[in-house]
Amino acid sequence: MFGMPLSRSRRKTALATAFGLTAVGAALWTGLGNAQPAHAAGLPAPDHIVVVVFENHAYNQVIGSSSAPYVNSLKTGGANLTNSYGITHPSQPNYLQLFSGSHQGVTGDSCYTPGFSSAPNLASELIAAGKTWASYNETLPSQGSTTCSSGKYARKHNPWFAFSNVPTSTAKTMTQFPTDFTTLPKTSFVIPNLCNDMHDCSVGTGDTWLKNNLKAYADWAKTHNSLLVVTFDEDNRLAGNKIPTVLYGQPVTPGSTGSTTYNHYDMLRTLEGLSGLTAHAGNAATAKDITGIWAS
Repeated sequence: MFGMPLSRSRRKTALATAFGLTAVGAALWTGLGNAQPAHAAGLPAPDHIVVVVFENHAYNQVIGSSSAPYVNSLKTGGANLTNSYGITHPSQPNYLQLFSGSHQGVTGDSCYTPGFSSAPNLASELIAAGKTWASYNETLPSQGSTTCSSGKYARKHNPWFAFSNVPTSTAKTMTQFPTDFTTLPKTSFVIPNLCNDMHDCSVGTGDTWLKNNLKAYADWAKTHNSLLVVTFDEDNRLAGNKIPTVLYGQPVTPGSTGSTTYNHYDMLRTLEGLSGLTAHAGNAATAKDITGIWAS
């Protein structure tokens, strides 16, 4: 049982029974410490996951909007979470919560000292499990740069820099996003700059950027067991923090809807499970997996 030699398993069961456990209890006791965790139940195992995070728009500003034809095409061909929520305001803590299950004490948008936290996070878990990770950050001055801002680049939207257990070299520029998608990491984040993330510019600007930069990957993902996630950090402070979240790719049932209420912690837990991780960072430990949208 669970890789244990039969004779040893029987001895352990007998010992458990001698201590007065029921048959069910004895079986559970016998298996403790021996079961090898499998891929998260109910979740697929995509080869690659790319998460794109946009800024400060409510669900109804994007989903169903004529200004976002490409996002809505992904919704039609993929899955739409109709009750997806940010956790707080302003932006920066939401990114940290999505990435690490906690705002790590950061409650505003001020620039912090890089690497101030060693808390578990999605990237550190991937690295510890021997899996690959990278972020692709538009207008980042150079790979690994920890500058607070540069033109339309803002580090407050790039949570990996908060963690000493995530090498800064894994933070790449958007120009380093591969054209050979087989070379993508297992899991990666893509962060547009302050215009293209819809923070300073329009929904239409962000939608066009997404199409120009990620459509080729999305099309490829549809036939190569890979996943694109498009989500937002927070709403416009006028819709109860309800945000657009769309998932697209071969593992997703086209036209499906996830109507359960989800937040950044649920998304983090789901990304961990999709990535084949068994660890859960921060509040992801008590969150729930996104279900009801996955292709069989």
